[in-house]
Amino acid sequence: MSRPPLDQIDAFVIAARLGNLTRAAEAMHLTVSALSHRMRLLEERVGQRLLARGPRGVVLTPQGQRLFDAVAEPIDAIEHALRRLSARTDNLLTLSLIPSMATAWLVPRLPHFLSRHPELGLSLQASTHVVDFEREPVDAALRLGAGKWPGIKAEFLFDEWITPVASPGFLQKHGKPALAKIATLPLLGDPANRWKDWFAAFGGKAPARHVAAFDDTETLHQAAAQGLGVALARLTLAQPLIDSGRLVRLTSKRLKAEFAHYLVYPERSLQLAGFQTMRSWLLSQAAAAK
Repeated sequence: MSRPPLDQIDAFVIAARLGNLTRAAEAMHLTVSALSHRMRLLEERVGQRLLARGPRGVVLTPQGQRLFDAVAEPIDAIEHALRRLSARTDNLLTLSLIPSMATAWLVPRLPHFLSRHPELGLSLQASTHVVDFEREPVDAALRLGAGKWPGIKAEFLFDEWITPVASPGFLQKHGKPALAKIATLPLLGDPANRWKDWFAAFGGKAPARHVAAFDDTETLHQAAAQGLGVALARLTLAQPLIDSGRLVRLTSKRLKAEFAHYLVYPERSLQLAGFQTMRSWLLSQAAAAK
């Protein structure tokens, strides 16, 4: 028997998974008749009926189930390998980072980078989810963490610092307190619960409860900017609000955050000349920001 073409195997796997020839044809950008033709050719090759019509679409026959179990995983592996190869070129880079880091730190610096390297294309994915470099066409990510991610490289960029901030309207109403009196103001709970560390370092006693607590840093900063209370802000991410005057630092004192900023990437990205260019630029920008 000659080796069956991959397009027939691919059609079989997709039809089996979706259980519907119309949806499978749409997924493959084919007509239903073209998909059915591929299925007939495959069934003629193996001499077995692989799919049977059911009350809600098509279902695997026993012979089809055995074939599906044998070929579905290798087909997935081929698709992942092709997607990774086609998605990565020397001059097109995909970078993942959390939305607040994109807005506050990277995007304001990008005109400088892109003007110096017009030959490079950059795709930004603003997302909080952890990137799976094996399955996603992403070349690198900017992440806030402890610097240890299994199976990938992590290069330190700069530390993050925290300090109390409030809106001008809030300070006009409550007054700007001395450092040791910050605890007397309405405080907003931060995601890492660092107020107790702040007061241990600079004096004062944390209140028994907060006016409101947030599990997202960006929302915490926005709540402070709306005058809800005093927030313990991450300086890198809150800097645009400080620069615009929507937030005011209550003190020049600052406390090192529990996590730092890192550039993370898989080993394969080092083979891309464009990535090497961007990596060098990011490291230089990080060094200037320290």
